[in-house]
Amino acid sequence: MSYYRQQPSAFSAAYLNDLKGEILACPYFAVNNLNRDFVGTKGFSLVFQRSHLAEVERQFPFFSSYLDLALEPNCNAFYLNPLLLKEDSRVDPHIDRSLRSYCKTIDPPASVSVLYVQVPNPLQGGELILRNHRQQVGQIKPQPGTLLWFQGDLTHSVNVVKTSGSRLSLVCEQYNLVDAELEDIPKFAIESRVLKPKQRSHKY
Repeated sequence: MSYYRQQPSAFSAAYLNDLKGEILACPYFAVNNLNRDFVGTKGFSLVFQRSHLAEVERQFPFFSSYLDLALEPNCNAFYLNPLLLKEDSRVDPHIDRSLRSYCKTIDPPASVSVLYVQVPNPLQGGELILRNHRQQVGQIKPQPGTLLWFQGDLTHSVNVVKTSGSRLSLVCEQYNLVDAELEDIPKFAIESRVLKPKQRSHKY
């Protein structure tokens, strides 16, 4: 059984450089709004249904090329977040369930896609560790431009980054929801610590 797959050099260096600049300049980019498993990280999050993909690309056109390639055709709801780690940052073991803040009955995503936008050279630490229950099934050393998909119910973590510089990735949890679950999910929403609580979910 294959728990993950990779596409090396999925994007040009020019696109990665533009993407990095747009993410870091985005007004929503701040200390992460994610849970306590994300130690010393920065980012922001987009929640959207496939029906509002065009709205995501209108407001965040720099994500379009990534979304065109990364999104699985059988998935209908998504949680997208840029994730920045620096020296001493890490991500503790967890299973992605970010849409559970909207619908408690949701299972883990069908898959998770990760694009490595920027990686320190040389990089010490910062590997993505994948586990199926207690069995380690993957250890991925980030490479700029690599697009990775892994099974959404895997426990995963990122080892502490031991070098200076930025490890920037673009992560998308991809869900295949039934209609009753979709009703609880915003068609499009932005989550960021720079937004006041009432603003955090821009529901359409």
